[in-house]
Amino acid sequence: MTAPVGVVAIGRNEGQRLRRCLTSLANRAARVVYVDSGSTDGSVALAQGLGADVVQLDPGLPFTAARARNVGIARLRQVAPALTLIQLVDGDCEVFPGWLERAALTIEADPGLAVVCGRRRERHPEASVYNRLCDLEWNTPVGPARLCGGDALMRAEALQQVGGYDDTLIAGEEPDLCLRLRQHGWKILRIDADMTLHDANMTRVGQWWRRSVRAGYAFAEGSARHGREPERFWVRETRSNWFWGVGLPAAALGMALPTAGLSLSLGGAYLVLVRRIKRAMVRRGFSDDDAALYARYAVLSKLPQGLGQVRYWRTRLRGRPGRLIEYKGAGS
Repeated sequence: MTAPVGVVAIGRNEGQRLRRCLTSLANRAARVVYVDSGSTDGSVALAQGLGADVVQLDPGLPFTAARARNVGIARLRQVAPALTLIQLVDGDCEVFPGWLERAALTIEADPGLAVVCGRRRERHPEASVYNRLCDLEWNTPVGPARLCGGDALMRAEALQQVGGYDDTLIAGEEPDLCLRLRQHGWKILRIDADMTLHDANMTRVGQWWRRSVRAGYAFAEGSARHGREPERFWVRETRSNWFWGVGLPAAALGMALPTAGLSLSLGGAYLVLVRRIKRAMVRRGFSDDDAALYARYAVLSKLPQGLGQVRYWRTRLRGRPGRLIEYKGAGS
């Protein structure tokens, strides 16, 4: 028999997505805490009606997913201190049947494991190219991992040892947590099992753009915080964003007039990068079509990610706190 699992779900205006999330946990989790970040769509009443222990974040402080998770973990430890395993899940995700049991068995078998994660799938990959890209992004390699996403089963002891998530991070809080866990000797494992069904509901290019800006912001902040450490955390990703997303297009456009347009040929480098990424994804097991799609948008995303880098440094130099970069509307 596996140890009972407590769940911390977080959300903001998730609507029916939240209903599916909490319903998927009914009679399976020992305790469910839902943390709400200023929803105006009735999410709080919905969660209470489904039996969750609801905590509403103080709107006087900036909302972040990291802060919501920390508050939820603290509440879970308060009401159920004996629970040693905590499943973190975003309110737009439905937990697959059997996941909690499979993950608990895995983490209990290895005392050195802090985090076990599985396959997050997109609910409607056929609805838009952006949803399909999310589904490809979630398809991470099975085995020892450096990072996890927002959904994962975690050992309460490990979370406590590193002080949980960093409340101030507006993006990239999970990789930051995983880095600190690994620095304390803990391990992270991605297993071959369906974990959650995510509902990105991305149908417009503007949503994809904002999500990519957020990724660039996360890369910038992560490398600024940890880039000088031995792992050189996200330094390569940050340099890539600056080169492909800012430097190269600026050079090509800035030199267009004095070179009579010849500098625009620098754009050919992007085609080389697309082919290189496609080959890498095929080696990972992606189909030719999926690899080509992923590669094209991975290169296109360098532009908004570069803007995310600029946004981070502008915010930091002005001494202002970061603001959430949201790409989804309220759930229906």
